[in-house]
Amino acid sequence: MAPIISIKQLQKTYTGGFQAIKGVDLDINPGEIFALLGPNGAGKTTLINIVCGIVQATGGSVTVDGHDISKNFRAARQRIGLVPQELTTDAFETVWNTTRFSRGLFGKPPSPAHIEATLKSLSLWDKKDAKIMTLSGGMKRRVLIAKALSHEPQILFLDEPTAGVDVELRKGMWDVVRKLRESGVTIILTTHYIEEAEEMADRVGVINNGQIILVQEKRALMAQLGKKELTLQLSDKLSEIPSALADEQLTLANDGLSLTYTYDTKSERTGITQLLGKLSENGIRFTDLDTTQSSLEEIFVNLVKRPA
Repeated sequence: MAPIISIKQLQKTYTGGFQAIKGVDLDINPGEIFALLGPNGAGKTTLINIVCGIVQATGGSVTVDGHDISKNFRAARQRIGLVPQELTTDAFETVWNTTRFSRGLFGKPPSPAHIEATLKSLSLWDKKDAKIMTLSGGMKRRVLIAKALSHEPQILFLDEPTAGVDVELRKGMWDVVRKLRESGVTIILTTHYIEEAEEMADRVGVINNGQIILVQEKRALMAQLGKKELTLQLSDKLSEIPSALADEQLTLANDGLSLTYTYDTKSERTGITQLLGKLSENGIRFTDLDTTQSSLEEIFVNLVKRPA
């Protein structure tokens, strides 16, 4: 299956010499949810803005559904909906009118039925006649999504879609995104909320210092780079880890009542059986144990800490 977005050796250098994007290669598959993660200033928004035609690249190429954004900008842009990070809306306009107007900007014929369906899918129908200035921040962000979907794009870019949105509304937005994917829309999102990517994404890309440092299916990423921890609740308090266990990957809790053993999920052997034997030999008994897997956030932090 051909990628719906293909980015090859993309570069962007601003006046003054700052290189925001450094030879990025990236393919986005049709119908997927792709999460682009990176710290502030990593190049996420610049990359999105180049694909959407807002910023001009200084090198490389981008095709959208086979259309080069430089040579056939109109056809490429018509396939994209963009929800920007900033809440830029027409404050004195109504929800219905601003969404209808956005559709017209792309040369689409009027379609009240589509506008109605879009507003209803975003729980905005009861606000259709409200002026945008009267809406909450979360509702304004939903209006931005409605505007981005007004011309029926195949691709939706969500740049920090739930920034400033409370937890309940954030989960509601996740449901909206899933429904869009089910309808065939390809979704690329950037987010500071790592749990957002962990919850929704099919694949994860990590960008740092203008370079893509990893692209991987989310599950495979967590399996390959994740660590597991075995936590043992001890019967008796320990003041320190015995010297006989010094070579094990053990951490003693501050209260001395639990030991945590970290092991690599990729290893053929976890070493747990050997560890339990050593604990028994040293007279260390435990009352309970449980295991936890590294979160995507921990993996992300470790990736961006690596030297470039």
